[in-house]
Amino acid sequence: MKILLVEDDEQLAAALIEVLIDKQYYAVDAVTDGETGWAFMEATVYDLIILDIMLPKLDGISLCQRLRRTGSMTPVLMLTARDMSSDRVMGLDVGADDYVVKPFDLPELLARIRALLRRGNVNLLPILEWGDLFLDCSSCQVIYQQQPIHLTPKEYGLLDLLLRQQGKLVSRSTIIDRLWTFDDPPSEETVKVHLKTLRKKLKAVGAPADLVESVYGFGYRLKQI
Repeated sequence: MKILLVEDDEQLAAALIEVLIDKQYYAVDAVTDGETGWAFMEATVYDLIILDIMLPKLDGISLCQRLRRTGSMTPVLMLTARDMSSDRVMGLDVGADDYVVKPFDLPELLARIRALLRRGNVNLLPILEWGDLFLDCSSCQVIYQQQPIHLTPKEYGLLDLLLRQQGKLVSRSTIIDRLWTFDDPPSEETVKVHLKTLRKKLKAVGAPADLVESVYGFGYRLKQI
């Protein structure tokens, strides 16, 4: 899942990015003002936008309103230090899906993020399966025949993306778009390296060596078992 974080508190943004990437395995673009946030929204498709209200250049209310006027239904979570009923009403009226007041409880915020991602994506099931392979989206655990597999965030993201397609092809460009940030695209060789290590870890717990199948010139898919 790919998230855009628009937050001008750099310390808070850094803490959230660390949790969202290293603990929850999301791909995260982060910007510190509303105008840059709008530029990212125009250039990239996101599964969720976390949006502070008090932003330089373009405030969060105006930014959310502008997004909704384009017809976009991307879930928006408002994040702000202002705990006034009128602010919450205004945010919801311009199209925000949820509203969290700072300081917030981190587990609650993560639960709200998961709920909005499920709402915005009908394919976001809590547990993904392929034969004896299971991925639990809530705990970010991967198990094959009751054996846990320890994956890096990128390996986890690759497997998550392949599992959601249920044997359909996933192109290399789609992998790059979904798993890497807007300003840090990888080389094709980098993608191949991550796929190679994912295959190695799957094979180590007894999965077929060709479970992740390459289709030359097209992309990758999970092989029918």
